Amino acid sequence: MTADHRQTLVTLDLEGVLVPEIWIAVADRTGIDELRRTTRDEPDYDVLMQYRLDVLARHGLTMSLVADVIGGLRPLPGARAFLDRLRAETQVIILSDTFEQFAGPLMEQLGMPTVFCHRLVVVDDRIADYRLRQPDQKRRAVEAFRSLEYRVVAAGDSYNDTTMLAAADQGFLFRAPPNVRDEFPEYTAVDDYDELLPLILDALAAPTVES
Repeated sequence: MTADHRQTLVTLDLEGVLVPEIWIAVADRTGIDELRRTTRDEPDYDVLMQYRLDVLARHGLTMSLVADVIGGLRPLPGARAFLDRLRAETQVIILSDTFEQFAGPLMEQLGMPTVFCHRLVVVDDRIADYRLRQPDQKRRAVEAFRSLEYRVVAAGDSYNDTTMLAAADQGFLFRAPPNVRDEFPEYTAVDDYDELLPLILDALAAPTVES
């Protein structure tokens, strides 16, 4: 047995893990319950986004309104301290299926961590479409990091995080709903940063591998 001397990296989901769910916040502001559907409910991201675009168009919701909602959001209680503690130990990259236009104000409140996400197409203050950075970007990013000889530990809460968890050396579910926990029992599931932090730090500790 020999020690694994790879450098380490943590990848985290954003919404539901570090910040509130943006679309649910928009639903709260507008009273449009259709926007409460998230990646915790719908495994197919394109289906979910096409559904959201249709809802936005039917109700005439603007990018300005969504931006105003985001401007009022704050990180989840304890999220900044958790992230600061983690970043003191290793590199952290946020892999999110949110959009550049959404993420900016929230990243400032989290100390400007690196975030990989997508981009909205906005025309005349209307969210007309979206552009994926690449399909299944979370999984493919983790695979790329591992190809660079990083040991990757990942955490997320939704269906769209499970391929990231599978691609990582070790993955955890954080504040995942019962349906996701039930379908993916292979991942340890916790609900508190004080539980998640030691799990990640233990996973980052150099393991032994077959020589």
